[in-house]
Amino acid sequence: MLNPQQLAAVEHCDTPLLVLAGAGSGKTSVITQKIAYLIQRRRLAPSRIAAITFTNKAAKEMRERVAKLISSEDAAALTVCTFHALGLKFLQIEHARAGLRKGFSVLDADDSEVILKELAPKGAKPDVLFGIRSLVSRAKNAGLSPEEATAAARSPREMDAAMIYTLYQARLAAFNAVDFDDLIRLPLRILESDEECRAAWRERLRYLLVDEYQDTNDAQYRLLKALAGERGGFTCVGDDDQSIYAWRGANPENIDQLSKDWPSLRVIKLEQNYRCGRRILRAANKLIANNPHLHEKKLWSEHPEGAQIRVLECKDNEHEAERVAAIAVTLAEKHKARWHEMAILYRGNFQARPLEKALRLARVPYHLTGALSFLDRAEVKDLLCYLRLLTNPSDDAAFLRVVNVPKREIGATTLEKLGQIAQTRNASLLDAARSDGVLRQLSPRPAAALAGFTTLMDELRSASLHASAADLVETVLKRTGYASEIAASTTDAALRERRLGNLRELADWFRAMQRNDSTTGDLAAQLALLSHADRDEPGNALRMMTLHAAKGLEFRFVFIVGCEEGTLPHDGAMDEGRVDEERRLMYVGITRAKEMLTLSWSSKTKRYGEVHSNQPSRFLHELPQDDLHWQGKDPEADKEVVRETAESHMAKIKAMLAGGG
Repeated sequence: MLNPQQLAAVEHCDTPLLVLAGAGSGKTSVITQKIAYLIQRRRLAPSRIAAITFTNKAAKEMRERVAKLISSEDAAALTVCTFHALGLKFLQIEHARAGLRKGFSVLDADDSEVILKELAPKGAKPDVLFGIRSLVSRAKNAGLSPEEATAAARSPREMDAAMIYTLYQARLAAFNAVDFDDLIRLPLRILESDEECRAAWRERLRYLLVDEYQDTNDAQYRLLKALAGERGGFTCVGDDDQSIYAWRGANPENIDQLSKDWPSLRVIKLEQNYRCGRRILRAANKLIANNPHLHEKKLWSEHPEGAQIRVLECKDNEHEAERVAAIAVTLAEKHKARWHEMAILYRGNFQARPLEKALRLARVPYHLTGALSFLDRAEVKDLLCYLRLLTNPSDDAAFLRVVNVPKREIGATTLEKLGQIAQTRNASLLDAARSDGVLRQLSPRPAAALAGFTTLMDELRSASLHASAADLVETVLKRTGYASEIAASTTDAALRERRLGNLRELADWFRAMQRNDSTTGDLAAQLALLSHADRDEPGNALRMMTLHAAKGLEFRFVFIVGCEEGTLPHDGAMDEGRVDEERRLMYVGITRAKEMLTLSWSSKTKRYGEVHSNQPSRFLHELPQDDLHWQGKDPEADKEVVRETAESHMAKIKAMLAGGG
């Protein structure tokens, strides 16, 4: 079933390979078939192969597809994961080389933010804190240690951030913890500096396959280079036209760097698109041709032409939302489309509110990607912190979250004093709270509460020695009284059941992931790496998401809203000279559509309380005009739009009357 270019990519194994895979060109099939080829034809042990993706969801899909091509034993031996999960696996094996003790914690973004806020100057404003966090993360993504970041600082702001980075890493070391950025930075530093370790890992992983290669940052590229070595046993699959993450450190120039570091690199282009109608594809090609390219490619398709691309001029955001909702209802009623076959894409989450209102009025079921995720629920974070503290008593961030959950009358003043004593003794908060000498320095009531908490943790730790992670969740819920607290304090029955259901789901997740050799700490660390998208199960609902979140997805019917100057391309990107990346973002949006594409813009928008007049996005003018229908230029086509909208409104009114409102 592979076309000639795909087959060539699968069978090329003797020198480094870059596969430039256009949107919808079947790149996942190439990677999965190549894994099977390496095992079955090249006789490479599956344990020596690592396929690296950028989301856990993509890794799960790839693992499932590979499992249909090879034996279950071979599938189980494969490494298919994200860069961060690979870094976690490395550190769990090489923790001593990284200066970590076994059972170290992986701090989430909230934990990191709390620590950085404590270390920042008192009274620092949110934008200052955001700047510090960004600079520290940027230094880590560049593979810099605190000392190197200090030496590289070029301004007082960067110097201040480097000093905080130094203190932050000292705090993490005291906690026996790492953050997400360390999952790449620490393995990289070890591999680049330790020849023995580097040789062992190159032998352990003989062949690497990297998906979405255009999204790699500098540290990830260096990690690939350290693992692949001069031999270059790898296939990188990517598309420079879909590089849309420069704002978070991705470096599309890594595509060009491959040929410099490995002169024997072969480049294969996948240009046949299996997703889009030809008209949509023609528009995407013409748009992206305005960007500079080192490797030219032009996508083509055997699909039919498809409908003209509709461009809607709207009075304002509310009018735009109503128009889009009306067309969605018409597609469902007149063309029997399913809601999950439709998607509304936008540049930023700030555009979602009027769309949600219009969809609710039109009784359209929708799913908002990027809403509060399962792992962000307070009860789930609380339970995970209990597990973290049980497996890593040095995790002060986890201690502070759960020491008073459920309520134990341990106030902020007590915790501040405990922290000062612990720092003086160079001890963790939990160890300090165990000391009679420390407790005597506190008031009797909070001292008794702390003593009760440490006794509880000791009992739970004894229970954890003989319990699976799932059983331990249930034990923690029972012994701490947490489940009873939720039942007693949540008066809304539906909310109460939802919160208790989240805890049951957490136990179910641990049960499903449990392996003979996996500890509770290992599983908690893996769970910390999951993102919003990994748990998105929207069902039969219209999808609403940013253009960034849409990459990798496809829908029969796509609406891209806010196609005006200042929104797409965004003002900030234009000010920073990043119009090429904004154009790639529009290209990603267009190539999500399989059959029908609707683009809309508003002549007026309200920003920060002021009404602004807009011009249509320059990207609309860069599309092939013969393939567009601009509302207002074709009276007959406009009549059809008006008729569909009217029919939709009538259907909505009838539904409201039938339902009593």
